[in-house]
Amino acid sequence: MQTTNFTLIGAPVDTGMQQLGCLMGPDAYRTAGLAEMLQALGHDVIDIGNVAPRTCAPQLHPNPAIHHLAETVAWTEALSAATPTNGFPIFMGGDHSLSLGSIRGVAHHATRPLFVLWLDAHPDFHTPDTTSSGNLHGTPLAYLTGQQGFEAFPTSPLLDPANICIIGARSIDPAEQAALKAANVNVVDMRAIDEHGIAAPLRAFLAQVEAAGGQLHVSLDVDFLEPAIAPAVGTTVPGGATFREAHLVMEILHDSGLVASLDLVELNPFLDVKGRTAQLMVDLTASLMGRRIFDRPTRSF
Repeated sequence: MQTTNFTLIGAPVDTGMQQLGCLMGPDAYRTAGLAEMLQALGHDVIDIGNVAPRTCAPQLHPNPAIHHLAETVAWTEALSAATPTNGFPIFMGGDHSLSLGSIRGVAHHATRPLFVLWLDAHPDFHTPDTTSSGNLHGTPLAYLTGQQGFEAFPTSPLLDPANICIIGARSIDPAEQAALKAANVNVVDMRAIDEHGIAAPLRAFLAQVEAAGGQLHVSLDVDFLEPAIAPAVGTTVPGGATFREAHLVMEILHDSGLVASLDLVELNPFLDVKGRTAQLMVDLTASLMGRRIFDRPTRSF
Protein backbone atom coordinates (compact mmCIF):
# COMPACT_ATOMS: atom_id res chain seq x y z
CA MET A 1 0.00 0.00 0.00
CA GLN A 2 1.23 3.49 -0.86
CA THR A 3 2.08 5.61 2.18
CA THR A 4 -0.02 8.75 2.61
CA ASN A 5 0.85 11.77 4.74
CA PHE A 6 -2.15 12.52 6.92
CA THR A 7 -2.68 15.72 8.89
CA LEU A 8 -5.20 15.50 11.71
CA ILE A 9 -6.87 18.83 12.42
CA GLY A 10 -8.98 19.20 15.54
CA ALA A 11 -12.04 21.35 14.91
CA PRO A 12 -13.93 21.62 18.23
CA VAL A 13 -16.72 23.66 16.66
CA ASP A 14 -19.83 23.84 18.83
CA THR A 15 -21.49 27.03 17.61
CA GLY A 16 -23.30 25.87 14.47
CA MET A 17 -26.19 24.30 16.40
CA GLN A 18 -27.98 24.52 19.75
CA GLN A 19 -27.13 21.05 21.13
CA LEU A 20 -23.82 21.31 22.99
CA GLY A 21 -21.16 18.61 23.02
CA CYS A 22 -19.54 18.50 19.58
CA LEU A 23 -16.54 20.42 20.89
CA MET A 24 -15.48 17.12 22.53
CA GLY A 25 -15.42 15.34 19.18
CA PRO A 26 -11.74 15.77 18.27
CA ASP A 27 -10.54 14.27 21.55
CA ALA A 28 -13.01 11.41 21.20
CA TYR A 29 -11.44 10.53 17.84
CA ARG A 30 -8.01 10.66 19.43
CA THR A 31 -9.16 8.44 22.29
CA ALA A 32 -10.71 5.99 19.81
CA GLY A 33 -7.30 5.62 18.16
CA LEU A 34 -7.68 7.40 14.81
CA ALA A 35 -3.96 8.23 14.52
CA GLU A 36 -2.86 4.78 15.68
CA MET A 37 -5.16 3.13 13.16
CA LEU A 38 -3.69 5.14 10.28
CA GLN A 39 -0.16 4.35 11.44
CA ALA A 40 -0.99 0.65 11.67
CA LEU A 41 -2.06 0.80 8.03
CA GLY A 42 1.43 2.09 7.16
CA HIS A 43 0.72 5.80 6.85
CA ASP A 44 2.49 8.85 8.25
CA VAL A 45 0.40 10.93 10.63
CA ILE A 46 0.80 14.41 12.11
CA ASP A 47 -1.75 15.71 14.61
CA ILE A 48 -1.54 19.51 14.72
CA GLY A 49 -3.90 19.70 17.70
CA ASN A 50 -7.07 21.75 17.92
CA VAL A 51 -7.55 24.90 15.86
CA ALA A 52 -8.70 28.00 17.78
CA PRO A 53 -10.61 30.86 16.13
CA ARG A 54 -9.86 34.51 16.74
CA THR A 55 -11.81 36.42 19.38
CA CYS A 56 -14.63 38.35 17.75
CA ALA A 57 -17.43 40.75 18.61
CA PRO A 58 -21.04 39.60 18.12
CA GLN A 59 -22.63 40.26 14.74
CA LEU A 60 -26.31 40.87 14.13
CA HIS A 61 -28.22 39.45 11.18
CA PRO A 62 -31.60 40.42 9.68
CA ASN A 63 -32.79 36.88 10.39
CA PRO A 64 -33.37 36.97 14.17
CA ALA A 65 -32.98 33.19 14.42
CA ILE A 66 -29.30 33.32 13.46
CA HIS A 67 -26.95 32.71 16.38
CA HIS A 68 -23.14 32.64 16.75
CA LEU A 69 -22.65 34.31 13.37
CA ALA A 70 -19.36 36.01 14.27
CA GLU A 71 -17.98 32.83 15.86
CA THR A 72 -18.88 30.78 12.79
CA VAL A 73 -17.19 33.29 10.51
CA ALA A 74 -14.09 33.12 12.72
CA TRP A 75 -14.08 29.31 12.62
CA THR A 76 -14.41 29.44 8.82
CA GLU A 77 -11.33 31.64 8.56
CA ALA A 78 -9.31 29.63 11.08
CA LEU A 79 -10.00 26.20 9.61
CA SER A 80 -9.40 27.43 6.08
CA ALA A 81 -6.04 28.84 7.17
CA ALA A 82 -5.15 25.58 8.96
CA THR A 83 -5.65 23.47 5.83
CA PRO A 84 -2.27 22.10 4.70
CA THR A 85 -1.04 22.78 1.19
CA ASN A 86 -0.24 19.12 0.58
CA GLY A 87 -0.93 15.70 2.02
CA PHE A 88 -4.31 14.41 3.16
CA PRO A 89 -6.12 16.53 5.78
CA ILE A 90 -8.68 14.97 8.14
CA PHE A 91 -10.82 17.49 9.98
CA MET A 92 -12.04 16.04 13.25
CA GLY A 93 -15.20 17.80 14.38
CA GLY A 94 -17.07 19.45 15.65
CA ASP A 95 -20.46 20.31 14.10
CA HIS A 96 -20.95 20.47 10.35
CA SER A 97 -20.41 24.22 10.15
CA LEU A 98 -16.70 23.34 10.21
CA SER A 99 -17.07 22.42 6.52
CA LEU A 100 -17.52 26.10 5.72
CA GLY A 101 -13.80 26.41 6.50
CA SER A 102 -12.43 22.96 5.73
CA ILE A 103 -13.74 22.79 2.17
CA ARG A 104 -12.92 26.46 1.60
CA GLY A 105 -9.32 25.64 2.54
CA VAL A 106 -9.23 22.49 0.43
CA ALA A 107 -10.62 24.43 -2.54
CA HIS A 108 -7.91 27.09 -2.19
CA HIS A 109 -5.18 24.44 -2.46
CA ALA A 110 -6.85 22.09 -4.97
CA THR A 111 -4.73 21.37 -8.02
CA ARG A 112 -7.54 19.51 -9.79
CA PRO A 113 -11.30 20.08 -10.12
CA LEU A 114 -12.81 19.68 -6.65
CA PHE A 115 -15.78 17.37 -6.05
CA VAL A 116 -17.61 16.84 -2.77
CA LEU A 117 -19.38 13.75 -1.49
CA TRP A 118 -21.79 14.77 1.28
CA LEU A 119 -22.77 11.76 3.40
CA ASP A 120 -25.53 13.21 5.54
CA ALA A 121 -29.18 12.95 6.51
CA HIS A 122 -29.46 16.65 5.62
CA PRO A 123 -28.33 18.51 2.49
CA ASP A 124 -27.16 21.56 4.48
CA PHE A 125 -28.21 23.87 1.66
CA HIS A 126 -29.84 26.61 3.74
CA THR A 127 -28.56 30.17 3.74
CA PRO A 128 -28.55 32.54 6.72
CA ASP A 129 -31.67 34.10 5.14
CA THR A 130 -33.67 30.87 4.75
CA THR A 131 -32.85 28.93 7.92
CA SER A 132 -35.66 28.95 10.48
CA SER A 133 -33.55 27.30 13.18
CA GLY A 134 -30.65 29.73 12.84
CA ASN A 135 -28.24 26.79 13.01
CA LEU A 136 -25.36 27.53 10.66
CA HIS A 137 -24.30 23.87 10.49
CA GLY A 138 -27.09 23.65 7.91
CA THR A 139 -25.46 26.11 5.48
CA PRO A 140 -22.05 24.87 4.19
CA LEU A 141 -23.05 23.65 0.73
CA ALA A 142 -25.03 26.82 0.03
CA TYR A 143 -22.02 28.94 1.02
CA LEU A 144 -19.56 26.90 -1.01
CA THR A 145 -21.71 27.05 -4.16
CA GLY A 146 -22.11 30.82 -4.00
CA GLN A 147 -25.72 31.17 -2.88
CA GLN A 148 -26.84 34.58 -1.66
CA GLY A 149 -26.85 35.57 1.99
CA PHE A 150 -23.24 34.99 3.08
CA GLU A 151 -22.00 38.57 2.97
CA ALA A 152 -20.57 38.25 6.50
CA PHE A 153 -18.32 35.37 5.45
CA PRO A 154 -14.98 35.49 3.63
CA THR A 155 -15.16 34.88 -0.09
CA SER A 156 -14.50 31.32 -1.19
CA PRO A 157 -13.53 29.55 -4.40
CA LEU A 158 -16.89 28.52 -5.79
CA LEU A 159 -17.82 24.86 -5.96
CA ASP A 160 -19.77 23.81 -9.05
CA PRO A 161 -23.13 22.38 -7.84
CA ALA A 162 -22.73 19.69 -10.50
CA ASN A 163 -19.62 18.52 -8.61
CA ILE A 164 -21.62 17.68 -5.47
CA CYS A 165 -23.31 14.41 -4.60
CA ILE A 166 -25.40 14.15 -1.43
CA ILE A 167 -26.01 10.55 -0.36
CA GLY A 168 -28.26 9.46 2.50
CA ALA A 169 -30.56 12.50 2.65
CA ARG A 170 -33.86 11.95 4.44
CA SER A 171 -34.62 15.30 6.08
CA ILE A 172 -34.94 18.19 3.60
CA ASP A 173 -36.74 21.46 4.32
CA PRO A 174 -38.94 23.00 1.56
CA ALA A 175 -36.58 25.95 1.08
CA GLU A 176 -33.64 23.59 0.70
CA GLN A 177 -35.55 21.39 -1.72
CA ALA A 178 -36.30 24.34 -3.98
CA ALA A 179 -32.70 25.58 -3.84
CA LEU A 180 -31.28 22.13 -4.56
CA LYS A 181 -33.52 21.74 -7.60
CA ALA A 182 -32.61 25.21 -8.86
CA ALA A 183 -28.90 24.43 -8.50
CA ASN A 184 -29.31 20.93 -9.97
CA VAL A 185 -27.45 19.23 -7.12
CA ASN A 186 -27.36 15.43 -7.26
CA VAL A 187 -29.27 14.19 -4.19
CA VAL A 188 -29.48 10.44 -3.56
CA ASP A 189 -32.05 10.05 -0.81
CA MET A 190 -32.78 6.93 1.19
CA ARG A 191 -35.75 6.08 -1.06
CA ALA A 192 -33.37 5.82 -4.02
CA ILE A 193 -30.95 3.74 -1.93
CA ASP A 194 -33.76 1.41 -0.86
CA GLU A 195 -34.74 0.89 -4.51
CA HIS A 196 -31.35 0.75 -6.21
CA GLY A 197 -28.78 0.13 -3.49
CA ILE A 198 -26.01 2.46 -2.38
CA ALA A 199 -23.21 1.24 -4.65
CA ALA A 200 -24.66 2.17 -8.03
CA PRO A 201 -25.19 5.93 -7.45
CA LEU A 202 -21.84 6.18 -5.68
CA ARG A 203 -20.00 4.51 -8.54
CA ALA A 204 -21.78 6.78 -11.04
CA PHE A 205 -20.58 9.85 -9.15
CA LEU A 206 -17.03 8.51 -8.86
CA ALA A 207 -17.01 7.92 -12.62
CA GLN A 208 -17.89 11.60 -13.04
CA VAL A 209 -15.01 12.63 -10.77
CA GLU A 210 -12.56 10.39 -12.60
CA ALA A 211 -13.68 11.58 -16.04
CA ALA A 212 -12.98 15.18 -14.98
CA GLY A 213 -9.57 14.32 -13.54
CA GLY A 214 -10.88 15.58 -10.21
CA GLN A 215 -10.08 15.18 -6.55
CA LEU A 216 -12.73 14.27 -4.00
CA HIS A 217 -13.49 15.67 -0.57
CA VAL A 218 -15.68 13.44 1.63
CA SER A 219 -17.75 14.99 4.40
CA LEU A 220 -19.03 12.23 6.70
CA ASP A 221 -21.75 13.24 9.16
CA VAL A 222 -22.60 10.87 12.00
CA ASP A 223 -26.29 11.23 11.13
CA PHE A 224 -25.65 9.60 7.75
CA LEU A 225 -25.76 6.41 9.80
CA GLU A 226 -28.71 4.61 11.35
CA PRO A 227 -29.13 6.04 14.88
CA ALA A 228 -29.28 2.54 16.38
CA ILE A 229 -25.61 2.03 15.50
CA ALA A 230 -24.48 5.66 15.87
CA PRO A 231 -26.41 7.42 18.65
CA ALA A 232 -23.87 10.18 19.38
CA VAL A 233 -25.38 12.95 17.29
CA GLY A 234 -27.82 15.73 18.12
CA THR A 235 -29.68 15.47 14.80
CA THR A 236 -30.70 11.80 14.63
CA VAL A 237 -33.02 10.85 11.77
CA PRO A 238 -34.32 7.26 11.57
CA GLY A 239 -33.60 5.18 8.50
CA GLY A 240 -29.93 5.90 7.93
CA ALA A 241 -27.18 3.83 6.36
CA THR A 242 -26.59 0.44 7.92
CA PHE A 243 -23.25 -0.82 9.17
CA ARG A 244 -22.72 -2.84 5.99
CA GLU A 245 -23.83 -0.04 3.65
CA ALA A 246 -21.52 2.46 5.32
CA HIS A 247 -18.49 0.18 5.13
CA LEU A 248 -19.28 -0.62 1.50
CA VAL A 249 -19.30 3.10 0.70
CA MET A 250 -15.89 3.50 2.33
CA GLU A 251 -14.37 0.50 0.57
CA ILE A 252 -15.64 1.68 -2.82
CA LEU A 253 -14.19 5.13 -2.12
CA HIS A 254 -10.85 3.57 -1.24
CA ASP A 255 -10.83 1.51 -4.43
CA SER A 256 -11.44 4.66 -6.50
CA GLY A 257 -8.21 6.32 -5.32
CA LEU A 258 -9.89 9.72 -5.68
CA VAL A 259 -10.38 10.84 -2.08
CA ALA A 260 -7.94 13.56 -1.01
CA SER A 261 -9.50 15.06 2.15
CA LEU A 262 -12.06 14.19 4.80
CA ASP A 263 -14.42 15.73 7.35
CA LEU A 264 -15.62 13.72 10.35
CA VAL A 265 -18.47 15.77 11.78
CA GLU A 266 -21.32 16.02 14.28
CA LEU A 267 -19.91 13.51 16.77
CA ASN A 268 -21.27 14.44 20.19
CA PRO A 269 -19.53 12.22 22.77
CA PHE A 270 -21.94 13.42 25.46
CA LEU A 271 -24.65 11.41 23.67
CA ASP A 272 -22.54 8.33 22.97
CA VAL A 273 -22.78 4.88 24.54
CA LYS A 274 -19.35 3.65 25.74
CA GLY A 275 -17.67 5.38 22.80
CA ARG A 276 -19.25 3.13 20.19
CA THR A 277 -20.08 5.92 17.73
CA ALA A 278 -16.56 7.33 17.87
CA GLN A 279 -15.16 3.83 17.34
CA LEU A 280 -17.50 3.21 14.39
CA MET A 281 -16.41 6.46 12.75
CA VAL A 282 -12.76 5.45 13.19
CA ASP A 283 -13.52 2.01 11.74
CA LEU A 284 -15.24 3.61 8.75
CA THR A 285 -12.20 5.82 8.23
CA ALA A 286 -10.07 2.68 8.35
CA SER A 287 -12.14 1.16 5.54
CA LEU A 288 -11.73 4.38 3.56
CA MET A 289 -7.98 4.12 4.00
CA GLY A 290 -7.69 0.51 2.93
CA ARG A 291 -8.65 -1.80 5.77
CA ARG A 292 -11.08 -4.47 4.68
CA ILE A 293 -13.60 -4.92 7.46
CA PHE A 294 -14.61 -8.36 6.22
CA ASP A 295 -11.09 -9.61 5.44
CA ARG A 296 -11.02 -12.07 8.32
CA PRO A 297 -11.35 -15.85 8.62
CA THR A 298 -14.93 -17.02 8.76
CA ARG A 299 -16.06 -19.02 11.72
CA SER A 300 -16.47 -22.74 11.18
CA PHE A 301 -19.70 -24.27 12.50
